[in-house]
Amino acid sequence: MEDLPLDQVRTLLAVVDEGTFDAAAAALHVTPSAVSQRVKALEQRTGRVLLLRTRPVRPTESGEVLVRLARQVARLERDAYAELGLSSAGEPTRVSVAVNADSLATWFLGALTRLPAGLSLRFELRREDESHTAALLREGTVMAAVTSSPDAVPGCSVRRLGRMRYLPAASPEFAARYLAGPLEETLPRAPVVTFDRRDDFQDAFVRRLTRGRTGASTGRHLIPTSEGFAEAVAAGLGWGMVPETQAGPLLRAGRLTVFAPDRAADAPLYWQQWKLDSPALAAVAEAVAATAATALRS
Repeated sequence: MEDLPLDQVRTLLAVVDEGTFDAAAAALHVTPSAVSQRVKALEQRTGRVLLLRTRPVRPTESGEVLVRLARQVARLERDAYAELGLSSAGEPTRVSVAVNADSLATWFLGALTRLPAGLSLRFELRREDESHTAALLREGTVMAAVTSSPDAVPGCSVRRLGRMRYLPAASPEFAARYLAGPLEETLPRAPVVTFDRRDDFQDAFVRRLTRGRTGASTGRHLIPTSEGFAEAVAAGLGWGMVPETQAGPLLRAGRLTVFAPDRAADAPLYWQQWKLDSPALAAVAEAVAATAATALRS
């Protein structure tokens, strides 16, 4: 196969980012017809359908490969221009990262403050469950991610960050009302707080407790923010698995109690990023690893 024309690859990326051919044409300052012709030419050159013509447009699996390539080329170009002193005056470097909500609420932002002052970086953080952040890397949406997977996404490197500990917690009043008895009997019936409909953490805890007989109660509250989740548990709406860092102040204030102190659950976290010789990415990776080393369990 001949070399891939970069103008066609960049056009594909613009369509994916902008969501429509018309919006991509406006961003690229060309006609919609030119955008369509470039994408069709790229599909003919690769022999694959690269876009699903939905609204918004979505890349196919083959399209994701080229979208990732386009983002990586853009990253390398910006780094090269910066090293040559040809960057636009004051133009910052954008770094896109997928982070799970609990890391974002507890330790991850501290990593960004450790970066050298001379780096002009602007972050685009995508909040996503740690079991799904790797998918954003695979799609080329982000260039790095905090993930629960130790298996490297193709074209990415992976390093272990540590373990985030979660405590089975409830308000003292809630525990007295709903958990006064053998936990394997009372917990599956007690109201529970979950992050969203994909959150299986509380169910997994109950399945371990009951040796797989049942999950958490179907009477559940969905609280889709990390801070709101911990506050909902402390307020007595239900029980939940609260990050150790967030639980500490609430435990000291008497607003939370750990009803199964010998059954804390650890979630391993990993850092995955594109395999690029990028000073910006390298600096972010080192700051994240250093912060995780103090904030997470080894």
